[in-house]
Amino acid sequence: MSEQAPVASQESRAQLRQMLLIGLVASILGVALALVIDWFPVPASEQAGPIDTLWDVLLIASVPVFVLVETIVLYCAIKFRMKPGEELKDGPPIHGNTELEIIWTAIPAILLVGLCTYAYVVLVDIEKAEADSMQVRVVGEQFTWTFYYGEGEDQIVSNQLYLPANTAVNFTVQSKDVIHDFWVPAFRMKMDAVPGIDTHLRVTTTGDIDEYPVVCA
Repeated sequence: MSEQAPVASQESRAQLRQMLLIGLVASILGVALALVIDWFPVPASEQAGPIDTLWDVLLIASVPVFVLVETIVLYCAIKFRMKPGEELKDGPPIHGNTELEIIWTAIPAILLVGLCTYAYVVLVDIEKAEADSMQVRVVGEQFTWTFYYGEGEDQIVSNQLYLPANTAVNFTVQSKDVIHDFWVPAFRMKMDAVPGIDTHLRVTTTGDIDEYPVVCA
């Protein structure tokens, strides 16, 4: 028994190294592929930059976790699969590993706290109200958006959204009937339009003058 224990321990370490190596290579390839893919349309707001960076950080953090878990699952399914004649054979009794359980609980917890903190900082930054913002009221209904500029006799009403470049805009979002979701993908920002409630969305347009779709998410 004393001679078999070191052999089994060496074999376990070798298997662990193989899984980690496979997972590392697959993670690098996965992260590279995820960052190369063009996920979003051309940005048209200052808020788009921090949001795109947040997306990249989430990809860099989540892809290795997914790849490593799948690598271990597939490796174990192949390496330790049942062989012919072992249908009635029990596996070896394995006692829980407290140290390992603490590690795989602590690392995801730390990762989640870090990502949530970073996402919160980005959210607070992009939602800051700027002085002298252009005011636009957005009203959603089935099946169109209506945009109101100004108030009183000088108010302009349009079913198309027109915004100047390099301008801070505060949208007051409303609904006439049911819940809608005001979204300009190029802004990377969206906000629910809820009946009876005024919600707000703030963006700062860039200097790129172009046409961008307004959709309901």
